[in-house]
Amino acid sequence: MVTNKGNRYIHKYILLLLLLVLTVLIAISLGAVNIPLKETITILLSKIPFIKNIINTENISSNSESIILTLRLPRILMSLLVGAGLAMCGVVFQGIFKNPLADPYILGISSGASLGAAIAIAAGAQAMYLGFGMISLFAFIGSFVVMFLVYFIARAGGKLVSNTLILAGVAISFMFQSFISFIIISSKEVTTRIIFWTMGSMTNANNLKLLVIFPIIVIGFIILLSFASDINILSAGEETSVSLGINVSKVKFILLGTCSLITALSVAFSGVIGFVGLIIPHAIRLISGPNHKNLIPLSAISGSIFLIICDTLSRTILAPTEIPIGAITAIFGAPFFIYLLIKSKRKVFI
Repeated sequence: MVTNKGNRYIHKYILLLLLLVLTVLIAISLGAVNIPLKETITILLSKIPFIKNIINTENISSNSESIILTLRLPRILMSLLVGAGLAMCGVVFQGIFKNPLADPYILGISSGASLGAAIAIAAGAQAMYLGFGMISLFAFIGSFVVMFLVYFIARAGGKLVSNTLILAGVAISFMFQSFISFIIISSKEVTTRIIFWTMGSMTNANNLKLLVIFPIIVIGFIILLSFASDINILSAGEETSVSLGINVSKVKFILLGTCSLITALSVAFSGVIGFVGLIIPHAIRLISGPNHKNLIPLSAISGSIFLIICDTLSRTILAPTEIPIGAITAIFGAPFFIYLLIKSKRKVFI
């Protein structure tokens, strides 16, 4: 028997999923060349097996079909996956570290990716390897190097110490940012490209990257959701978790490893996109409560919606010029971040 509370959550899932579908359809229709929504839906339906045979595409131009399927759909799907990944990782990091200001980049993964990308850009690496651009490959390697360093530094006696993890991430971030600054000063002709990459963009999204990141996001989602109860307990404190039989070190290692891989791949493919993993978990927590069984999936859906909207704005506001997507997320995220700070300050004095 489904309770009223269960019904309320089902309604939230249905509403958010419908909003996600609507957001995708509208985003695909908008751009430098606007395509009617009806035509967009027809083109998409014509590519679905068992349905395409009954869809009339006689009045659909090949130009519209190419714009939607080749240019817009890959980057919108990439926005969907990256937004979901960053949002659910933000939920997990905030739960594990018991820090409302934690986000997926708290361990310095973004700085590693940025340094790797900066090196590739400065070196003029244009070659492709296994179908991927060298910038994405160098960014992923940079992220992996930071992951290894942070975990190596924070691991003590077979355990991961939360405070040491954060401090190690901050220290490595500062060090890598100094390297990036040196590269920018030494290679002024590529400064604009490096800065643009570090602010995020879905321009280079393609089907091959989607095939790589899709299973990682899905498997990561399943892993994180399966540990939702453990995260609920960890949020109450490590001593409580141990007393309830939770293997804290093992759970932390699995969760942090999963989130780090998701974040590293997301940054490698789309650049550094801030605030998604910070503001979405907070916004969803206001309507779903602190239970991670609902918080993780609702945040994933909402993160997808948010990033698709931001990507659409980034390519339409000054079309055909594209604004870095990180600048758009910051416009929404910075005021929300200030709101959180003011709210936390008020709690101290109440």
